[in-house]
Amino acid sequence: MSTPSFAEQLQHWRTWIGCTEQRVDLVTAAPLQALAATLDRDDPEPPPGADIPPLAHWLYFLPAALARDIGPDGHPQRGGFLPPVPLPRRMWAGGRLDFHHALQVGDEVTRSSRIVHVDAKQGRSGPLVFVTVRHEISNARGVALAEEHDIVYRDAPAPGASAAAPQLAPENASFSREVVPDPVLLFRYSALTFNGHRIHYDRSYVTAVEGYPGLIVHGPLIATLLVDLLRRERPQARLKRFAFTALRPVFDIHRFQVCGRDDGHATFALWARDHEGCLAMQAEARTE
Repeated sequence: MSTPSFAEQLQHWRTWIGCTEQRVDLVTAAPLQALAATLDRDDPEPPPGADIPPLAHWLYFLPAALARDIGPDGHPQRGGFLPPVPLPRRMWAGGRLDFHHALQVGDEVTRSSRIVHVDAKQGRSGPLVFVTVRHEISNARGVALAEEHDIVYRDAPAPGASAAAPQLAPENASFSREVVPDPVLLFRYSALTFNGHRIHYDRSYVTAVEGYPGLIVHGPLIATLLVDLLRRERPQARLKRFAFTALRPVFDIHRFQVCGRDDGHATFALWARDHEGCLAMQAEARTE
């Protein structure tokens, strides 16, 4: 039997569109306190009924794949809820979140997920496959937040292949903070999110197998640091919408900056700038 063409594989992966999954969890205080410590925040332990900070829902509904079902990259093996795209590099490319009301410590919560988009295009290093998952997270008061989560799958670049030209980060930040992405920070965030992906903690794997110069800082961690920067600068503001796009990997071998600018009308531009002054992540936040 002949090997299916890429177009035929894409049509097969698109049969996952409409697939659903539901998970339930209980919002407990311990992960929130651990996240605050990881972000170097001296926050008190949140009591029952306290609002959880934006993006802290990523500490719940964690996948618990059995050890025998883990692939060589530390991720659960392909298939199941997500389409079995065989391209070796799988990254969190970005997302869009609408916050309706806060989740609170003690809430029983449900996450309803649905695959809404599967597509592909040809990139500089080969094919790219994009999968978008929509999540709705509910508590007793209804849907608390809706999130669209973009995943990109790509091949490893060919030896000697040139990288895409980076985009310079803006220089007009109103506020910023330097981040030291040492292995302890990355390990703690991996542990908090039960993320076994070896690119975040296994230096020999990420350099020898995947060909990166250092450990990769998690995209969700950078997004969390951007929102945390806004919380530090505007502690009374309530986040209504947050959208972010990862543009360039950040590694643990260099410091980077999270930056923000008040664009007026309760809208903030946020971005991460790497050690070369290039844009690693861009985001927009709307508050009330």
